Amino acid sequence: MPTIQANGIELYYEERGEASGVPLLLVMGLGRQLIAWPEDFMAQLVAAGHRVILFDNRDVGLSTHFHGVQVASPVRAIAGLLFGIGFKTAYQVKDMAADAVALLDHLGIEAAHIVGVSMGGMIAQSMAIHHPSRLRSLISVMSTSGARGLPGAPAKLRQRLTARRSTAPSRAEAIEIGRRTLELISYPDPARAPDAFINHSAAAYDRAYDPKGTLRQLIAILADGARAGQLAKVTAPTLVIHGKQDELVPLACGVDTARRIQGAKLEVIDQMAHDLPPSKTKQMADLIITHTQSVEQGRAAAA
Repeated sequence: MPTIQANGIELYYEERGEASGVPLLLVMGLGRQLIAWPEDFMAQLVAAGHRVILFDNRDVGLSTHFHGVQVASPVRAIAGLLFGIGFKTAYQVKDMAADAVALLDHLGIEAAHIVGVSMGGMIAQSMAIHHPSRLRSLISVMSTSGARGLPGAPAKLRQRLTARRSTAPSRAEAIEIGRRTLELISYPDPARAPDAFINHSAAAYDRAYDPKGTLRQLIAILADGARAGQLAKVTAPTLVIHGKQDELVPLACGVDTARRIQGAKLEVIDQMAHDLPPSKTKQMADLIITHTQSVEQGRAAAA
């Protein structure tokens, strides 16, 4: 399996396209494995001349999991944020950004276009802040700056996502939980196969099931409060994409992210929630390709 040793952990990665293509790194969101990237989306990026690189973040998929590392509960972490009290994390978002940079180092890539969705967008933003020379451009999708005061998911959605569950679910129970979660946060796209959520949840379970890893990632997100104030220094050409129907990370979060990064362009997709709906992957790929080609033209003109 293609893996690297970096920052004291192992990262699993895959590639699509020619090694001579323009490098583009995909960074996935909270608890999601690299199998969540739609193949047709990546194929379109490859057809446009990109070398597409995707990987499992730490604590998910086939990369290193921090088994046994204790972190604060979400309630304790939120209380800590409210009252300015520190809380225990296994790692920080900037550590996950350093993982992505290490992968670029391993592949001999000086700089790449970075596409991050949800938590992946936060990681990509952290890369732009702490490792600016490694980005050709930043594409932040259905993500947030993490600024205080931004709207969150409505109470009804939070309650349904955090409903009491078995602490040791069977395979069938865990797959059903995954299916319901995907259904709750996604747009009801008629182009999506009826069994898409259950099939993906089953594939994710069989590949690497670790809900505690997702919790550790979540606590890292909650601890990442300083990123919003640092986005003003981002110099990478930036595209922000957000779904108009996103309830988990509302559109206002994407608007705020674009506002904080000088020169950032915001693209809103109407029939999209907190997902990559099949009928909109081509539109998203087109937006990204238009953005990266414009950046590459600028780089060529400046050379």
